[in-house]
Amino acid sequence: MTGVISSLFRHPIKGFTPEKLDRAALSAGAAFPGDRLYAVEDGPSGFDPAAPGFIPKQKFAVLAKIAEVARARTAFDTDSGTLTATADGLAQFHGKLTEPAGRAAFEAWLGALLGAAATGPLRVVDGGGHRFLDHPLGHVSIINLASVRDLEQRLGRPVDPLRFRGNLYVDGWPAWIENTWQGQTLAIGAARASVFKPIVRCAATQVDPASAVRDIDVPAELFAQYGHVLCGIYVHVTEGATIAPGDAVGLAS
Repeated sequence: MTGVISSLFRHPIKGFTPEKLDRAALSAGAAFPGDRLYAVEDGPSGFDPAAPGFIPKQKFAVLAKIAEVARARTAFDTDSGTLTATADGLAQFHGKLTEPAGRAAFEAWLGALLGAAATGPLRVVDGGGHRFLDHPLGHVSIINLASVRDLEQRLGRPVDPLRFRGNLYVDGWPAWIENTWQGQTLAIGAARASVFKPIVRCAATQVDPASAVRDIDVPAELFAQYGHVLCGIYVHVTEGATIAPGDAVGLAS
């Protein structure tokens, strides 16, 4: 039951481009480093920075709501707070999300990209330590690549694993074995994590991250093929460590 980390990804802005990492420092009780630091409201979300709490994804500009979000290619520099964004037909954006002027400029750039697909007004929200997770306890997500490949084979077409917007992608596990591990402990390199629950997939997975087109109804296909709408697991880190691709991942002995 031991696999290896194939890749690591963070999503600095909820719903936007995954960023590949060569290592990540997991901390006990914490979310994945650099993940879901910001979100873009599509109309007022009710988020209160003085009392941050969980806000449903439908309040934000995310793929589940607006497929055109995938047209933006974003890259965030954590040290400087600078975001770079590109999209066909628009000038490159470059600005600091840590500053009001930078956030306002990105809102304008994104408004030009999304047009009528966004109900707006668009507003960049800084979590200030809060994470804009899809589930209030979905600290770290793991995708089993064998499960994605099994779905590909059943559908007879490629399924990009990045549709599932995970933090860790693992190779070497049997397909769908992760759905049976709730409550068990995983060894992730030198780190340890408790499996919280399988991930229920939503409309975000319908969107091809390369084309920004809804081309596969993944939740419906999961149900048709397997009788569930699950792909991946959420885990809670119990013992922190720095992890990297190539590290072993499996049930702790």
